[in-house]
Amino acid sequence: MKDADLYGGLIRLHILYHASRGPVFGLGIIEELGRHGYKLSAGTLYPMLHSMEDAGYLRSRPRVVDGKIRRNYLITARGRSALAAAKVKVQELFGELFESD
Repeated sequence: MKDADLYGGLIRLHILYHASRGPVFGLGIIEELGRHGYKLSAGTLYPMLHSMEDAGYLRSRPRVVDGKIRRNYLITARGRSALAAAKVKVQELFGELFESD
C-alpha cells in the first residue's frame, strides 16, 4: 500500500464538500485538490466521480463550454447526508490525531 492510498476517502470528502458549494467538473476539481497537495490524474479522478455518481452521492449534467461538452457534478440529497455524517467522523478523528500526549 502506498501512502496516497490512505487519502482516497479524504479526496472524496473534498469532492462532496466542493459539490455542496456548487457544480464541480473534472479539471476544476483536479486543480482545487492540487492546491491542497493532492496530485491526481484524470485517470484517477474520473472513475472516482463516476463511482460517486453510481452510488448516488453526485449527479452529473452535461454543459457546453467553449464548444465542448463539460460534465458538471452536483451533490445529491444522499451526498449531503453523507457529508454531514462524515463531518462528525472527521471532527472526532481530528480530535484524536491532535490531542495532547
